[in-house]
Amino acid sequence: MGMEVHDAALLGVIQGLTEFLPVSSSGHLVLFQNLLGLTEPEIYFDISVHVGTLAAICVFFYKDLKGIAAALFSTSTWNAGKGGLSEGFAQKPEIRLFLLILAGTVPTAVIGLLLRPIAPKIFSSVQLVGIMLFVTGLLLWLTRRLKKGERHAGQITVWDALCIGIIQGLAIFPGISRSGATIAVGLFRGLDRETAARYSFLLSIPAILGAMVLELGQTPASDFPPARVVLLGAFIAAAVGYVALTILIHLVKKGDLHYFAPYCWVVGLVTIVSSL
Repeated sequence: MGMEVHDAALLGVIQGLTEFLPVSSSGHLVLFQNLLGLTEPEIYFDISVHVGTLAAICVFFYKDLKGIAAALFSTSTWNAGKGGLSEGFAQKPEIRLFLLILAGTVPTAVIGLLLRPIAPKIFSSVQLVGIMLFVTGLLLWLTRRLKKGERHAGQITVWDALCIGIIQGLAIFPGISRSGATIAVGLFRGLDRETAARYSFLLSIPAILGAMVLELGQTPASDFPPARVVLLGAFIAAAVGYVALTILIHLVKKGDLHYFAPYCWVVGLVTIVSSL
């Protein structure tokens, strides 16, 4: 059964909500595609709606991205003075953040490439979604009694970046919330709440772009959904995603991330039972 416009609209809403709310967008897309009778994994459409939520991230964190771009293209960054090129880099917090994003992207890319051959299987397994939703719920629940972190963006270490990048790579499994897992690990590492959320979403940008490039290069043209379906899904995902991102950042700052754990467990249990 092919994807229709109304399917794309519904899945765009689901993606926009669940990409940012820590309940796993990929897991919900798999579940709803099965409910809609889309038995073949719509990987290209999945990537397209992720691009929609990527647009929401870029708009929301526009100031951060503008600052990074300005620093990268600034002559003062690259002019090697007495201290050499490293001094120009060290004096720019935006450059440091950019390098930490690159560091976190490395384990994500390695894990993604290693798991890529089995991607069609894991994206079509409803039982796996249920199991991974339990894992997401556990990660979220463990954040409820954490002491409030005090390390800000200037104190993120390479080890922090690698740990968060590893969990982001594992979030390829549908049912593991990328946002929930990466923010949780950032909190476990002692980052303050706003920094954990900010780094999590900035780190998602190269991951989403990389996934899109890989899928565009490997998906046969005959498998592409109609353009109107893709554009509608991406647009709705972007609009709904921006609202959901605003809500999530507010909840993270309040320390309420763990409230999503029971939802993940209930949906995970229903998913496993219904698939038996």
